[in-house]
Amino acid sequence: MTDIVIDDDRAAGFLRARVGGAEGELAGHLQYFVLEEPRRALVAVHTVVPPAHEGKGVGGSLARALYATAAREAIAVVPLCSFVVRWAARHPGEAPQAPGALVDAARAAVADRPELW
Repeated sequence: MTDIVIDDDRAAGFLRARVGGAEGELAGHLQYFVLEEPRRALVAVHTVVPPAHEGKGVGGSLARALYATAAREAIAVVPLCSFVVRWAARHPGEAPQAPGALVDAARAAVADRPELW
């Protein structure tokens, strides 16, 4: 596997993956937003990995980094992104399931503010 470095740009709502170190080539990103109510959570909305980097663990590294960040902050991850939903199902030990109320709140937030999607 290639050396993958993940950068969290919380202000912009992106995790960015680079291969070849912190200054390396951009290999993908995971877009997310912070849900505040009914309680704080990270909501994954899109994961994009260009074809040249598919199959190299970039998407999984992004998902793993999001869950690790949430764990450090003692908050949940709500996966609305289909890739993160599938990744979480394959890695239940690393990806605790979000309570239904948080999933509903995240979906409502996206419905109310489509720019989050």
